[in-house]
Amino acid sequence: MVKTNTQTFGSNKSAYYTQNRLKTFTVAAMLMAMNIVLSSFSIPVPGGHFYLNDCVICTAALLLDMPEAIMVAALGSFLGDAIFYPAPMFVTLITRAVQTLIIVGISHPRRGENPGLVRSIPGLLLGQAVMVLGYSIGRAFVYATPEYAVIKLPFEILQAGVGAVFGLVIVFFTPVRKVFHQLVGSGKAPKDESKTESGELNVNQ
Repeated sequence: MVKTNTQTFGSNKSAYYTQNRLKTFTVAAMLMAMNIVLSSFSIPVPGGHFYLNDCVICTAALLLDMPEAIMVAALGSFLGDAIFYPAPMFVTLITRAVQTLIIVGISHPRRGENPGLVRSIPGLLLGQAVMVLGYSIGRAFVYATPEYAVIKLPFEILQAGVGAVFGLVIVFFTPVRKVFHQLVGSGKAPKDESKTESGELNVNQ
């Protein structure tokens, strides 16, 4: 009776990806918790408050794939608002989701792809611009007034800039990205050993 390694390889490959996704999800959950916590801290400024959670959101968007990054940014910010400041929570949900879609879509659109610095900069610039626009429109017409939106605009831009710079520095100029990939794996599946170097099927009798 002839038995190949193909079935074993398939099981190993499935187990590898399951483990990889579980680790990534765990990291995403930790970043989402950080986002929620930072949503509870703010600096009062004219027209509203200055938040630091964009630092976590931009970092997550550069490290994680689309589903996990949206979980951190949109769901985390939504829950943070729901707990600490419910008025803008639906504006937050939509704005953060679109912001993250843009950053991830430009910097590393393919699953498991490492973002490059050159592509990450325009991704962050456009994503943060959408964040500023989304909250300004929401503040003007949903949970505040146009006057407050205009007053808050410089601080909204400052918040976006701080978050973008922090994310770039953390991901590209510290060991964080290397540690992240060591923790969750490279994203590459184990080599299929059911075939020899010549491409022939490796059969164990």
